[in-house]
Formats: sequence, structure tokens, C-alpha cells
Amino acid sequence: MSYNEPPYGTPPPPPGGGYGGPGQPYGQPAFGAGGGQPTQTSVLAIVSLVTGILGLLCCTYFVLGIAATVTGFLAKKEIDEGKKTGKGLAIAGLSLGIASIVIGVIVWILIIATDSFSGSLYSDF
Repeated sequence: MSYNEPPYGTPPPPPGGGYGGPGQPYGQPAFGAGGGQPTQTSVLAIVSLVTGILGLLCCTYFVLGIAATVTGFLAKKEIDEGKKTGKGLAIAGLSLGIASIVIGVIVWILIIATDSFSGSLYSDF
């Protein structure tokens, strides 16, 4: 006799299956199970995170940072209303978008301050 076998002469367990647990008729969900649509991760939060990362990688074009900030704000609003999940993604995208804008503005100020746009390659000769 193995460890998992019941002793000889015991009745078999009740049949399983259905939606409910033991002792519930078929077709009735267990308490707390089901009853609503599963919440999904906000697409805006994912877009915000992706554009925030791309905005940091391409600092001179801070348009992506603006897009990350706007979509992160909209995603956070959508999540706070309880429609979707993904608050961490939205906050990360919002933060990366703001950082991308700040770094992009600093880079453009430095480019303009060093006068990198004027002259040609041989202007010093």
C-alpha cells in the first residue's frame, strides 16, 4: 500500500468538476470566482513606457518625451478610474518622458550655446 492510497473499505471521494468547489452543484461558480471582466494592462501605459525609453535614447528629439509624458498622464488617469491596471508602467513612462524632455532641452541649449550650427567644417582655416 502506498502513502497516497486511502485505507481499504473507505468510500471514494465525491466527483469533482464543474465551477464550484466540493459540495456545490454544477454550473454555480464558487464564492468570489468570476463575476466580472478581468482587468487588463493599460495600452497607454505601455506606450508611455516605450516612448519614454526611446525618448531617453534619442535625447535631441524630445518629441518622444512629450508623447511619453502625455500618454503616461492619460494612462494614470485611466488607471485611477479603475478601468485598467499598470500604474507602475504609467508612472515609469511619465518619469522617463519628463527626464527625456529635460535632457533634450539641456542638449539643445548646449548645442546652441557652443554655436555648433554655424560655419562649416573648414571655417577655422
